[in-house]
Amino acid sequence: MKSGLPKVMHHICGRPMLGYVLDLVRSLGISRSIPVLGHKYQEVKMALRPGMKFAVQRRLLGTADAVRCGLRLLGDFKGTVLVLYGDAPLLKKETLEKLLRHHIENGLDATVLSARIDDPAGYGRMLRDKYSNLCGIREDKDADDFEKEIKEVNTGIICFKKEVLSRALTQIRANNRKREYYLTDAIAVIHKQGGLAESVLIKDVIEAMGINSRKDLARANAVMQRAINEGLMAQGVSIVDPDSSFISYGARIGRDTTIYPFTVIERGVRIGRRCSIGPFAHLKEGTSLSDDVVAGNFLEIVRSSIASKTWAKHFGYIGDSRIGSKVNVGAGCVTANFDGRNKNLTLVGDGAFIGSDTVFIAPVRVGKGARTGAGSVVTKNSKIAPGSTVAGVPARPLRKKPRG
Repeated sequence: MKSGLPKVMHHICGRPMLGYVLDLVRSLGISRSIPVLGHKYQEVKMALRPGMKFAVQRRLLGTADAVRCGLRLLGDFKGTVLVLYGDAPLLKKETLEKLLRHHIENGLDATVLSARIDDPAGYGRMLRDKYSNLCGIREDKDADDFEKEIKEVNTGIICFKKEVLSRALTQIRANNRKREYYLTDAIAVIHKQGGLAESVLIKDVIEAMGINSRKDLARANAVMQRAINEGLMAQGVSIVDPDSSFISYGARIGRDTTIYPFTVIERGVRIGRRCSIGPFAHLKEGTSLSDDVVAGNFLEIVRSSIASKTWAKHFGYIGDSRIGSKVNVGAGCVTANFDGRNKNLTLVGDGAFIGSDTVFIAPVRVGKGARTGAGSVVTKNSKIAPGSTVAGVPARPLRKKPRG
């Protein structure tokens, strides 16, 4: 990855890729899950649920050694062991259910999730004996010319009978080049011992894609983004152009809301029903919009809540603010929330009218039904009375002209 950040902590659609794998395990109802951490494990463990047990591979001696580390925490467990990888976040629950079902129903010792691809370069090849039984997996760099022509490849996802796996791990020898122990060698060991190993083909090889570069990361992000957007559309959200709408994992958007192109919605954002967002809007973490809110073009919102039927149709910045209902926020409005040390609040009451190019130097409080004139600068610690109007630089209350 050419990075100081551990690979599985790189983000896909707003969260570490490892998070998707942990969610998948939880969705399968697996009784015990043991993450095996290695490189910079102190950072990686931050992605685990509080209190979750994990193993540490102190010396990075390959996948078989990593599994050996994990098995120590399983103790006398008897049953099926499923091996997954933290850099494969695109796997679907249905795919693993099919793999596990085939493995258990057929009483197999090992079952490999495989794929058939036209260009298998870089993948381990699935080897079969003269009876077409699975007898081994050959890594690409170790394959001969004949083996390189094999189109069925290993995805790395394998389930085992636990006792068979434990025995096989004792028979695996280190690879001569890297001095690492490959889990894939367990298939040949099991076959030689008379065990039964089979493969289950995955329909879409992209699911089992492992991430090993920034290019892979971008590709996985695009796949995950498509899934998130399609899921939202299936729930009644209109996304005008899904290819140019970037919505993070964990964002919640209500029915009949419309997302216009080139909008970025980060993790944890909450958007109500019948809202209109974008184009070119950026909603950051901590943003909450109620029903019927308009957050228009070239607008950034962060750590702010906006109540129902409020409009902010045009370019501006709303940060650390609490804006009431039926407020009109004019074009070019800015909340100057940072004073060099602290982020300060701007509070705007229901029914207020904020004139174009108003700047609030927070903290500021705007009362219900109050108004600011265009170009006003509302200074720090100002309190605008309900129903009043202020204007100018600095903004001052406007006196009502006497009649007559």
